Amino acid sequence: MVFPTPTITPINEPYWAGLASGELRYQECTECHHRWLPPREVCPACLSASTSWRPSVGHAKLISWVVYHTAYHPAFEGRLPYVVACVELVEGPRMLANLVAETDVTGLKIDQSLNLKIEDEGGLALPRFFCD
Repeated sequence: MVFPTPTITPINEPYWAGLASGELRYQECTECHHRWLPPREVCPACLSASTSWRPSVGHAKLISWVVYHTAYHPAFEGRLPYVVACVELVEGPRMLANLVAETDVTGLKIDQSLNLKIEDEGGLALPRFFCD
């Protein structure tokens, strides 16, 4: 089964290019210094169109998660169960990503430390997080 791929646009292309080169990038407003993901044309805090891309150091904390026991796309059937988490990068932005737990998911805790690992999925670099 073919893994679903994102639509690359001028707005999100720096994000995907960063992952392909081995770094997770987030946007920062050059006016108010607010940081965010996913990519947008303007700052969600002050609406300035003056933004820049910054690399994350790859550390985050666990905010919330869900364990999927149903595959909503055929490509995920062989991965059940899998964890999708809301993580907060140390730089501030929050994002959704796959969490690959080294232990039983019943041991997950809010604010647990996580580390980024960029993995290739059928030619597409994806951010995934691992428990410390």
